[in-house]
Amino acid sequence: MFNLKALHRSKTLKYGLPMLILIVGGSFGLREFTQIRYDEQRIKKRLDPTLEARVNVRKQSIVLEEEYEKMKDQSLDDWKNIRGPRPWEESREYQKQQRARQDQKV
Repeated sequence: MFNLKALHRSKTLKYGLPMLILIVGGSFGLREFTQIRYDEQRIKKRLDPTLEARVNVRKQSIVLEEEYEKMKDQSLDDWKNIRGPRPWEESREYQKQQRARQDQKV
């Protein structure tokens, strides 16, 4: 009987054991929940094989050729760098001012 009362009064058993169970149990619980999340992401990433083949072909060959054709025809000699509006500036007003300045220079 003495041992049972001593164990009941022990702060380690009263506070330490439940804390240890929460920490270890929480670790296992979080692992399960995060695994569900990653499994769901893996399932969503899968595409239909025919659609995936079409997407991969388009990405590899056509995109670079199209971009090259667009850039080839542009003249970069008369290019002007225009500063964008700051966060505290009104963007519409600033754009109007920049366009007015360009019109005056031309």
